[in-house]
Amino acid sequence: MAAAPQFDLTDLQLIVNIGDLGNLTRGAEKSNLSAPAASARVRHLEDCLQTQLLSRTNQGVELTAAGQALVRHARAILARAELLTLDMRHYELGAKGRVRLMGNTTAMAEVLPAVLGRFLSTYSDVEIEVRERLSHQIVKAVADGTADVGIVGGCPEVDGLHFLPCRDDNLVLVVPKGHPLSSRRSVAFSDTLDYSFVGLSEASAIHAYLIQTAAAIGRQPLKFRAEVSNFDVVCRMVEANVGIGVVTRSVAIRCAKVMDIRVIQMTDSWTTRKLHICFRSFDELPPYTRELIRMFVEEAAIDSAPGAGPDEPAAIIPTRGPSARQAGSSSSRPGRGTARPGS
Repeated sequence: MAAAPQFDLTDLQLIVNIGDLGNLTRGAEKSNLSAPAASARVRHLEDCLQTQLLSRTNQGVELTAAGQALVRHARAILARAELLTLDMRHYELGAKGRVRLMGNTTAMAEVLPAVLGRFLSTYSDVEIEVRERLSHQIVKAVADGTADVGIVGGCPEVDGLHFLPCRDDNLVLVVPKGHPLSSRRSVAFSDTLDYSFVGLSEASAIHAYLIQTAAAIGRQPLKFRAEVSNFDVVCRMVEANVGIGVVTRSVAIRCAKVMDIRVIQMTDSWTTRKLHICFRSFDELPPYTRELIRMFVEEAAIDSAPGAGPDEPAAIIPTRGPSARQAGSSSSRPGRGTARPGS
C-alpha cells in the first residue's frame, strides 16, 4: 500500500488562498507565509501528490485541473477541521456532548419543544444547538455534516442519509367566523383563490409553493394581504378578518380552541404532509444523539397510536445505518417528498 501524502492544514489553506487570489505572493500573504516558504510548500504538495497544481499565466498563476480538485477537497477538510475545533471548545466549557439539531417551521412549533424538554431533563450536560431552516437546507446541512439531526417535510432520496417517519401534520384552511367559506367541511385550494390570504414570509417554502400552485391552476395570482413570521400569527390575523390562511392542522386545532376561527379540511393531495427525522449513520452517532432520535420516534408513535407503549416505538430504530430507510417504508412516505410544501 502506498504511503499517505504528507501535508498539513497550512498547505491546504495555502492552495485555497492561491486559487482564490490567482497569485502566489498574495496567497502567501493571506496565509501569513513568505513567498519563498509558500513556493516550497506548493512544490512539496506537488511532490507528494505527484502532479502539477499551478500553472503560470501573464496575470499570475492559475489552478490546473488537479489543483482545482485539490481545492474542492481542501475546502471540505478545512471546514471539518473548523467544526472539530468548535466542538472541542464546547467540551472545554464543561459540556459532555453536543447535538446540532435543525427543524422546519412546523417542527419548531409542534414537535421540538416536548421532545427537547424530555431530553434535557435526562441529559442536562449535553448542549443542544437548535436552528430553524427550510427543509431542503436542513437536508443539505445533515448531508455535509453541519447538522447532526434534522426534522424535515418529506423524504427525499439523498445518498448517505436515512429518514424515519416523525409525525403527520396535514395542511388545512383557516377562515374567520362568518366568512363565505366558514360553513364548508372541506374545500379545494382552487376555491380559495378569490380571497385575500395571510401567509408566512416569502422566504418560507410554503409561501412559494402556494404561489406556484395557484399559477398552475391558471387562476388570478394569489393575493397575500399580510406576510408574518409563524403559523400562530397567521391564525391571529385570520381571526382579525385580515384574510384566510393555509396552516398545519396541529396549529389550527390548537389555535381554534382560543381563537374565533374555523378549520376546514383541504381536498388537494399536496396538503397531506409527513415530517421525517433525518440523520446520517445511526451507529456512528453518539449515544445521546441516538437517544434523542429514539425520543422523536416515540413522540411520533404516541401521536399516531395513543395506545402504544413507550417501549414499542424505539424498536424500529435501526442498529445498523442502512436499515434506517427501511424503517420508514414507502407505505409511510408521501412519495419523494420534494413536491410537498415544507416550511
